[in-house]
Amino acid sequence: MGVTGAVMGNSLAQKAATSKPQDKLAIANNDVKELLLLMDADHNGKISKKEWMSFMEAEFNQLDKEGKGELDLKQLAQSRLMVRHDNSAIAR
Repeated sequence: MGVTGAVMGNSLAQKAATSKPQDKLAIANNDVKELLLLMDADHNGKISKKEWMSFMEAEFNQLDKEGKGELDLKQLAQSRLMVRHDNSAIAR
């Protein structure tokens, strides 16, 4: 392999290591865009508090099939929203 191959290999490894945060950012951006599309009822590219609350209320009501006004772990597991380890939520 020689020195050139080793240097190129190290360079590629460094690029791969530095691109991972960008990949996570790209994935996060796609998740945020998907969430925006789900919540943006008036399609103006922004989510108002009313749109946010309406979306969350509809999600809650869909999961609260018995109309008890509260959700348990089993019901929350059926949500189309997914919580990540960084405490953000995305739509599934």
